[in-house]
Amino acid sequence: MNWRRYFTEVIGIIVGSTVAAIGMNMFLIPNRLAAGGVSGLGIILFHTFNIPVGLTILALNIPLFVLAYRYLGKRFFFHSLVGALVFPFMIEVFAFLPAATDDLLLASVYGGLVLGVGLGTVFRYQGSTGGTATAAKLLHRFLGITTGEGLLGSDLVILAVAGLTFGAELGLYAAISLAVGSWVIDVVQEGLSAAKNAFIITEHAAAINEKILVELRRGATLLEGRGGYSGAPKGILMCVVNRNEISRLKHIIYEVDPDAFLVVGNAYEVLGEGFRHMEAPS
Repeated sequence: MNWRRYFTEVIGIIVGSTVAAIGMNMFLIPNRLAAGGVSGLGIILFHTFNIPVGLTILALNIPLFVLAYRYLGKRFFFHSLVGALVFPFMIEVFAFLPAATDDLLLASVYGGLVLGVGLGTVFRYQGSTGGTATAAKLLHRFLGITTGEGLLGSDLVILAVAGLTFGAELGLYAAISLAVGSWVIDVVQEGLSAAKNAFIITEHAAAINEKILVELRRGATLLEGRGGYSGAPKGILMCVVNRNEISRLKHIIYEVDPDAFLVVGNAYEVLGEGFRHMEAPS
């Protein structure tokens, strides 16, 4: 085992869990914003029966982790255990923090943002806080539904319960927080899309490749293809460029082959020559 890497992952999970707990205490819990997940259920029970949020999360995680250990394997269990213990503990440690705002829109947006940064950090360091993520994997194991469908279904149930308990308006604000948090989690794990991945299908691949090398100083990968309808051979170029270079790339393609077929997509993370140096994943 690489102990240095393991230690780094544990520290990252602890830091992420702490940030998420602060976001819960400063934005979501005091404003009754149950933004999905077991933590959302904890907020509902806290304001209904005065049960500590951290205690609810821990209590619900115990049976989930027993099942996870048995059916999902030891590796998943141990990767998730640190976050599942630290997150509810930190929620109670930082319970003294005052609410940052009582404006529901601000609380839902910034609560989702801070929670998303924290949970995204946990996920980036191969951790988990348990809860609905574990439940979704178990549902996939037993019922065959995808993990994404399980997460979405669980969150929708919690939002519905929040709407019935606190009123439709608070349920809608909680949905905003959930959406913001989900987006931020993706950004933390994958990064903002600063690059574009282009596929160029053309009969003049060599000429376009030469101009990309000379004018953009970018590399490209040449592939061989065949038209699905005509059966004619086609050259395919794959090229990754920065966002501010995409217009120049289009101009180069148009100059050489106005009839080329171009597909441009977001490249969320690019590692290697000309971009960020390749490192061992966190």
